[in-house]
Formats: sequence, structure tokens, C-alpha cells
Amino acid sequence: MGITTTATITETVSNHIADTEFEAFDTRTVERAKVRILDSLGNIAAGHRAQGNDALLTLAGRWGGRPEATVLVHGLRVPAHAAAMVNAAMMRSYDFEAIGAEGPGQTQAPAHISGTTVPVALAVAEQRHAGGRDLLTALILGDDLTARLGMAQGFDVYSGQDNTGTINGLGGTAVAGKLRGLDAAALRHGFGIVENQLAGTVANINDQSPAFKLPMAFAARNAIVSAELAELGFTGPVDAIGGKHGFLEVFGSNANAEGITAGLGEDFYGDCVIKPWSACRASHPSLDACVRLATGHNIDPDQIEQIRIHVTPRTLRGFVGQEFRPGDSPEVSGAFSIRFTAATALMYRTVRPEHLNANHMNDPRLLRLLDKISLVDSLAPGEILTAEVELTLSDGSRLHCRVDDPLGDIHKNPLSARDISDKYYANVEFGGRISRSSAERAADTVDRLESLEDVSTLVALFTPDTH
Repeated sequence: MGITTTATITETVSNHIADTEFEAFDTRTVERAKVRILDSLGNIAAGHRAQGNDALLTLAGRWGGRPEATVLVHGLRVPAHAAAMVNAAMMRSYDFEAIGAEGPGQTQAPAHISGTTVPVALAVAEQRHAGGRDLLTALILGDDLTARLGMAQGFDVYSGQDNTGTINGLGGTAVAGKLRGLDAAALRHGFGIVENQLAGTVANINDQSPAFKLPMAFAARNAIVSAELAELGFTGPVDAIGGKHGFLEVFGSNANAEGITAGLGEDFYGDCVIKPWSACRASHPSLDACVRLATGHNIDPDQIEQIRIHVTPRTLRGFVGQEFRPGDSPEVSGAFSIRFTAATALMYRTVRPEHLNANHMNDPRLLRLLDKISLVDSLAPGEILTAEVELTLSDGSRLHCRVDDPLGDIHKNPLSARDISDKYYANVEFGGRISRSSAERAADTVDRLESLEDVSTLVALFTPDTH
């Protein structure tokens, strides 16, 4: 009688990624991936202006090396891992990138997947002169794995971990490995190698530091390095995902290992929220309510006497519930503050990168609104993405809005195609380095990406003076 062995989780995943080709995806899966790519390009175009990114660019240039891939917007050509790192940091800078690890039945867990996987896909595809079809294949498979890990992990956003530096490292390795043509055995070793580089702390956000963008950026860098080492024959742990001291054991909490492989090859998940506003998703319910009130009632902010925002106790105690102070990094303090985003929404009916700066934060009109805001921890603990906003106006009237499904979720309250396009072009314009004509050509290229012979054509459109 022969001996029957059961494949490990990492073996199952590695075999799936190595064997799956573009034909496995339905049209909606491909179109969703294109939306995430377009949204990512716009966020990178905007993010190059943000605090700390010049230091990363300088460092990448100082490292030097083979000119394999491009730091978008700037045009610096460096090794693929360095380009992916800087591009990921730029994308994360205004907390505007796609979010939400998707699971079965339209469930969702906190995650920021595309901020790592898209920069990895672009950098390695450029390095390899791969076509759009191969890029889409690798990206969809990597996003799917990352989303499955995010759902299975049992991640708590208030645990102290930052999973943009954990699940993203594994997912990014899948993207890089697939584009490099690694077989299942080499992919398995790649996952084992990157496991040694998984990290991230939410202290960056609590302390309002631009370091909050580094876990995502380092995950992109580490993913490419890990795939390249595996390709050269370097080996790692046998079951990096499900084994003893593997990902689920080290980084999981009440992990659901079966969820990683359930429906594998049938359903392809990824980020399921395209953000309408440049702010932490935990602030979006109250922000959404303020936008609805200000728009629906044509409110003059100067007529507002009192603003009460109802949230859950955990939200109030978390980083978005802190008292607002601009601090040394206004981009971080603004994006992760319910008070700031609510006041800005009442003034401008939106929150965009151009509001995350000291000039706006010192605007007397904003300061007056901030003084009128109180947060109340009155909502049930399970109402995670819910908020209620009550406004009292100078004439004594009161307005109320409750939001349970904030804008942006592709299943529950999606942005329109026009909204997504407008966001992309507004980000490009804010960035100020990519022309409207180049942005339009890039959008058209993404729309027909599966027919693109060399991804370098797309990259060139987001590189000044090369088109």
C-alpha cells in the first residue's frame, strides 16, 4: 500500500500560483484588477509630494545598481526591488489607496493590498519586459492570496500589528515569483524567505509618523528580493504559511487556515474598497455622514453650533479617535483623525490630499469647527463601519445622518466609473508631474492591458520626459 501525504497550505498555494494562467479569470475579475491598477497610478502620482518620500528616493539613488525598473513620476531607474519600495511608499502616503481584504459572501477584513502588489507587479514586469497579460495574471493571483491571508489571519487593527507589512510580503512574493516564472518548489521557498522579513507596527500611526508608509514599502522590496533569492536556489522553511512557527501561528489570532485554500482557483479576491476620500477607512462612516449632510442641506459651516459624532467605544479609543493635533506630520495626523476629516468634509464636501497640510489645518474656519466637535462612544461594539452625526445649527434646527455602509465598497456602496476616473485625474493633477494627455493615454493603456506587449510602455507614460 502506498503512503498518502497531504500537501501543506504553502504547497497547495504554490502549486496553484505556478499552474494558473490568465484564462482562469472571468471578465469581472480582470476588470477589477484594472481598476486597482488605475487607482494605484493616480495615488502614486499624488503621493510623490508627501513627506519623507524624497529621502527614500535619495536612498534608492544612492544604492544605485542595475537600471531595471522605474520610480514612477521621478524617472529614476534602479533595481526592481528599490523601485517597488519607493513606488509603494508614494502610494501609501495619503492613505488613499484601495483597501479591504475580500472574503466569501462579500465579507471583508482590514487590509491594504494593492499598495504593495501593484508596485511589485509594475517593477518586475518592467524588469522582465513582461506583457500586460502576464502582469494581470501575477497581480490577480497575488491579490487573491493576500486577501485570503487577511481574512484567515484574524487580524485586529488595534492589536499593535500592521498587516501591510505581513500579508503583503507574502502576496507580493507571489506576484514577483509568478512574473519571474518560478515553479511551485521555488515559490514555496520564496514564501519561506520572505517570512523572515514580515513586520509592521501600528505605533507609526499612533505617533503620527511618516514611518506608517514603510511596512507596505518594505513588503514590496522584500517580496522581490525573496523571489529572486528563491530563483537562485536559496531555500526557506517548508510550510511558511501554515507550519509550525509559520505565518498563521506567529501573526494569526484564532486563524482560519481552511479559508486560505477554500475555493482556491474558483474565486479570486482582492481589495474591495476604492477609497473616495484620503483618510483612514475607520473615519469614513462619519466623513460620509458629514458629506451627505453638507451636500443635502447646503450647509454653511459658519452656521454650525455643535457637531456630535457617535462611534463605537473601540473607535473612540483607537488612533482615529485621538484629539486632533497637526504635529510634525500633518499628512498622517489628518488622515487618521475623525475630528479633522469630519470638519474638512463639512467645509469642502470631501477630503483629498490637498487638505492634508499645515495651511488648511491652521485655517480659522477649520479650527472653529474642530472646537465644536465631540465624539460619543454610544454605538454597539459590532457597528465597526457605522457612525452617526448630529448637527445643531445657529437657528436651533438639528440635522442627523447615520451611515452603515460608507461609500467605496464595491459590493455595498460602490464608486461609479466616473467617480473612479475623476479621482484618478484629480490625483494626477495634484501631483503636478504627469500631463493630462499622458494620464489619458495611461488610462487607455490600462483599459486594454491584456493586449499590451511590454509593460514598459505604460511605465513610460508615468515618467516625465520619456514620452
